Amino acid sequence: MGVRKDLKRARKRSDLADRVKPELRRDERGVVREARTPPLAAPPSDGTTPADIPFLNAAEAPDTVVLRRRSAGAGEWRPVTAAAFAREVTATAKGLIAAGLEPGGRVALMSRTRYEWEVLDFAIWAAGGQTVPIYATSSPEQIEWIVRDSGARLLIVETPENAVAAEAGLAALPDADRPRIRQITPAPAPTPAAEAASGALSELAALGRDIPDDEVAKRRAALTPDTIATICYTSGTTGRPKGCVLTHGNLYAEAANTVELLHPIFKAITGQTASTLLFLPLAHILGRTIQIACLLARIELGHCPSIKPDELRPELRSFRPTFVVGVPYLFEKIHDTGRATAEKIGRGASFDRADRIAVKFGERSLAKFLEGPGAAGARRRGGGPGLGLTLATGLYDLLVYRRVRKELGGRLRYAISGGSPLDRGLNLFFYTAGIVIYEGYGLTETTAAATITPPLRPRPGTVGLPVPGTAIRLADDGEVLVKGPIVFGSYWHNATATAEALDPDGWFRTGDLGALDDDGYLTITGRKKDILVTSGGKNVSPAVLEDRLRSRPPVGQCIVVGDNRSYVAALVTLEPESVAHWLSVRKLPADTPMSEVIRDPRMIADVQKAVDFANEAVSRAESIRRFKLVEGEFTEDNGLLTPSLKIKRQAVLAAYEREIEELYGA
Repeated sequence: MGVRKDLKRARKRSDLADRVKPELRRDERGVVREARTPPLAAPPSDGTTPADIPFLNAAEAPDTVVLRRRSAGAGEWRPVTAAAFAREVTATAKGLIAAGLEPGGRVALMSRTRYEWEVLDFAIWAAGGQTVPIYATSSPEQIEWIVRDSGARLLIVETPENAVAAEAGLAALPDADRPRIRQITPAPAPTPAAEAASGALSELAALGRDIPDDEVAKRRAALTPDTIATICYTSGTTGRPKGCVLTHGNLYAEAANTVELLHPIFKAITGQTASTLLFLPLAHILGRTIQIACLLARIELGHCPSIKPDELRPELRSFRPTFVVGVPYLFEKIHDTGRATAEKIGRGASFDRADRIAVKFGERSLAKFLEGPGAAGARRRGGGPGLGLTLATGLYDLLVYRRVRKELGGRLRYAISGGSPLDRGLNLFFYTAGIVIYEGYGLTETTAAATITPPLRPRPGTVGLPVPGTAIRLADDGEVLVKGPIVFGSYWHNATATAEALDPDGWFRTGDLGALDDDGYLTITGRKKDILVTSGGKNVSPAVLEDRLRSRPPVGQCIVVGDNRSYVAALVTLEPESVAHWLSVRKLPADTPMSEVIRDPRMIADVQKAVDFANEAVSRAESIRRFKLVEGEFTEDNGLLTPSLKIKRQAVLAAYEREIEELYGA
């Protein structure tokens, strides 16, 4: 595969490998307790901030295509040059100034991922303002809290439905505190003869016609790396969201060091024009930093408003990106869809063999970089795959792997996965299929990634090394601590929460538990507050079991329980697409009630296989002894998931209290 040649070529650049080698600190037993990497991108000496990037691009490479935008109606991806993007950012910034945005003022932005989001984000900064993202799925109560707490004076929403939700949430605010609402998508004409209203960008451009360009340049020049760029409200699993204050310096450190580190992606060593389709919510900091990084590196970027696999796959085939940034759910669904397709045409067993071959080939190919099951044996056998395994991989590339690449547009060579751990076997499957997945780990408070897999030293099963310029330390109880220019400085108007999160030396307490291996790679083992303690005194991290369980169809969502109980158990929901496929293969009616499906012994047996797979990662005392299939799903709409797809554990425990008691014989 071409991607493996890229890695071999890159490894010859020993200078690049040495640049990301971490400095390690060990305790008296020789266990690594801290890893830190030097920065690859120095802070700009001239005070450049992310707000300057569109204008630097326009000055240095005005005709370079930096974005591609879906044309209305035709559906083509229309190129947007650096000069055109800078002009649109300037026009929008002038409109914001005309609308009353003062330096340091806040603008709330509620929209799905789309081109206008990027224009508005950079325009708000160019006008000297601060962006306050709001998830497009937020309830009126959530909108009201974020707008009131942040003090945003302008709210820009995407759709009429968003506007209705916003108006409902803000109705109780005094008139003086209620922000003006503008809408990105043009409102429909009230009658066929009437003209439709303009969208927010057109309105702002018209409003700002009389504002001189020099006013935008003056406001942009007044920004410094310490200026607040954005207040991102964390989608906490308990309590009200906290406003995480991130500066232009935080964003630049994350984006610039990411670009310098991930050179196979961002510098297109393959000779292709690097491009990506962004589909993560831009209300989440990961999507924002990737957007900044792409513009900084002049990588062609497109936007897709949906992460739903059925809606995303056609967009990937149309845009044909060279890399994507996603969450494990996406890669799990691509794998599961491949298997379901094979099973429909009677080749399910062939796909399973291709899966096993891929994992084995990946282990042998990456033997010197891997730890864990299969790696030691691969190293003893000389590290590389033998002739037979190589031939088998070639065969299954024709039958299976190339179909996977085709589903992703055909040009995809790399991916970045974050949000939760990716199953090691799944990572190896994609590697053999010609797609290298770099895993990362981070939080809003670390401006997205705090660690990421370095391109020249892949180690599936870990979340990589510290992002250049960052230090990772393990506290005595195993909590992961982070320090560096990517770490936030405070929560908005919340000194108590800030003091709890940051120690006096600037180390951020993540709340996650982890381990550092002998080379400084981090593995996340669980969430500190989620640890279960059985009645026998055994500490159990549910995240390990839940992540592996969710990676196997037909499982949708799940929650592991067992706190103060005699054994560990799990509640499991079924993924609707997997259920539909399951019914089709068995020639059962498509409208079979879910109440019957969850009691079907064949379905229970299939889920037991997923449970067995999850249990392989833990000791018997930590393993799932019983599970129960439940109707319905854990969703954001029913209050059981956050917008970033994290389980609201306490809400699920309350909603399924009876079913949990049944697991323990009550």
